[in-house]
Amino acid sequence: MSENKRKIFTSAEKAKVALAAVKGMKTINEIAQEHGVHPTQVSQWKKELLDNVGSLFEGKRGPKPVNAQNDPDRLYAKPVVSGSKG
Repeated sequence: MSENKRKIFTSAEKAKVALAAVKGMKTINEIAQEHGVHPTQVSQWKKELLDNVGSLFEGKRGPKPVNAQNDPDRLYAKPVVSGSKG
């Protein structure tokens, strides 16, 4: 007898299957058969996609933190001389 090796899916392949499930154009069973995956696995990938979709847009943009070392006002300010000799 030949042994069937388990197919390892990349994250891109999982995303493709999950997106197909989210679209709803085909049933879970049709998607599973088309991609050679168990229907339960398709449902799990779909759930994982929907649970994590909000994190795709977190922290990518917005104001950058100000670095005090590179502050233009600090760079062009006159040095403060402390004390006086006389």
